[in-house]
Amino acid sequence: MNVRSITDADMEAVAALAATDETALHGRPSRLGPSDVRGWLTRTDVENDSWLYEEDGKLVAVSWFELHDDLGLFVGIVAQGAKGRGLGCRIVDSGEARARERGAARVQTFGLERDAAAGDLFVRRGFALVRRFYDMAIELEAAPAVPPLPAGFTLEALRTEDARPFYETLDAAFQDHWEHHSIAFDRWWEEKQRAHDFDPTLWFLIRDGSEIAAVIRNEPERNGGGYVAALGVARPWRGKGLGRALLLRTFAEFYSRGVSRVTLGVDAESPTGATKLYESVGMEMESAGVVFEKALA
Repeated sequence: MNVRSITDADMEAVAALAATDETALHGRPSRLGPSDVRGWLTRTDVENDSWLYEEDGKLVAVSWFELHDDLGLFVGIVAQGAKGRGLGCRIVDSGEARARERGAARVQTFGLERDAAAGDLFVRRGFALVRRFYDMAIELEAAPAVPPLPAGFTLEALRTEDARPFYETLDAAFQDHWEHHSIAFDRWWEEKQRAHDFDPTLWFLIRDGSEIAAVIRNEPERNGGGYVAALGVARPWRGKGLGRALLLRTFAEFYSRGVSRVTLGVDAESPTGATKLYESVGMEMESAGVVFEKALA
C-alpha cells in the first residue's frame, strides 16, 4: 500500500472513484467530475492534509482534512471492491489524529446517507449524527422569466468594485447558517479569483437603492451542470422574493449558455426555509448527505 498526497494530476482518478461509489450507492449514473473534486479541495492544504491510497498502482481510497477555527473536518472515500478491508477505519483514525494534532476541539466527517456501513463505522468510533444536507437539482426545459422586483430594487451582475460589499452581504446572511465560519475578505477574494472555475459573470446581486440586499454566487461546472454555490439575502430584506428572483435569473443565465441542469446543496434544517424556496422554483432532492461529529477531550 502506497500513501501519498493528492496532486492535480489525480483529479480525474479521484473523480472516477467518487463517481463509481456514488453510482453504486444511488443506483443511477453519477455526474461527478474533476471540477467537483477541485471544488471540494478548495480550502485543503493538499500537500500536507490529503491522503491518496494506492495498491499495486491502483487507487483504492482517498481522504482529506481541513481546519476551521476549532473544528476539524475530514472526508474519505473507499473504492468499490476495496471496502471491508479496514481502509475506512484507517481514514477515520487518521482524520481524528490530524484534528487532535491541529488542536481542534471537535471533529466532523461527511458521508452519503445511503452509505449505512460508513455511518455504522462513525458511530462505532464515537461520532454522532448532527446534520443532514440535501443535493437538489432542476432540469430546465426553457429559460424562466425573472419576476419584477419591488420599486427601487435592481438586479445586476457583479462588478469587481462591488466584490467587498458582495462578500459582506453574503457573510452577514450566512451568520444564520449552521457551522458558518467567517474568513477575512482579502483571503476569500483571493481564494475565489484563483479557483479553476472563477467566473464572476455568473455572480448576481440585488440593490435597494445604493445598498446590496441579496447576492448569489454561481459556478459553471459542478455535478454535471451549473451550480448555485451560495445564495444570501440580508435580514432586513427577507420575505420580498429577492432570493427567488436571483435563482430564476441564475437559471435563465445558465440556460442561455446551453446548460439546462442546475444543482445546489442545502441544509435540511435551514432556519430560513431554503428548501421550500428551492422546491418552489422546481428543484427536487436528488440525494442526501449526513454529517457526524465527535468532541475531542
